[in-house]
Amino acid sequence: MTDTPDATPDRRPGGRTARVRAQVLDAVRAELAEHGHEGLTMEGVATRAGVHRATVYRRWRDVGGLLVDVIDAAGEIDWQPPDTGSLRGDLTALNQEIQQSLVERPSFAVALMAASFHSAPAARAQTRLWTDRYAQCEVLVERAVERGELPAGRPTDARSLLIAATAPLYHELVLLRAERDPRLPERAARAAVLAAAAGAFSDAGS
Repeated sequence: MTDTPDATPDRRPGGRTARVRAQVLDAVRAELAEHGHEGLTMEGVATRAGVHRATVYRRWRDVGGLLVDVIDAAGEIDWQPPDTGSLRGDLTALNQEIQQSLVERPSFAVALMAASFHSAPAARAQTRLWTDRYAQCEVLVERAVERGELPAGRPTDARSLLIAATAPLYHELVLLRAERDPRLPERAARAAVLAAAAGAFSDAGS
């Protein structure tokens, strides 16, 4: 894949421009999920989108540009962290979302992760997206402190807790390619909550 600068088309264009962008990005998601990054081509995306390939080349330049924009588009979705009334419930719900995205076939999430290893701009865009998602999810820890589930006098590193809670999903489903375990989202959440309550993710140190 050819890398491009991190510049992307206008993030919220209107009218025909918005329709073309939506068609092309939908095509990128479908092509990437079905054929992986190896099979993602400008021509294939243009054909699936029903858009002249010159338009695709002019707006996105190459496959790297398409990947960056499709990741940026994910960040534009009005996603909100779960709010179940407990930290364990919130993390379980979050893990269930992650698990579903990883086990569906074809999995766009897995294909996009793989593609980011072949495009530096896409990798940077994915890092930006995940950084934003972690920041959004810090509210789960804030609410847990307010409810008394986590110690208020010993601040919890929210990002470390979130990584610990979600990492088992990626380890099992992406690295080990294990079968979906419906108990894993809750089990991983429970372990992370117990560790957090014991001060394992305290900013004050070990």
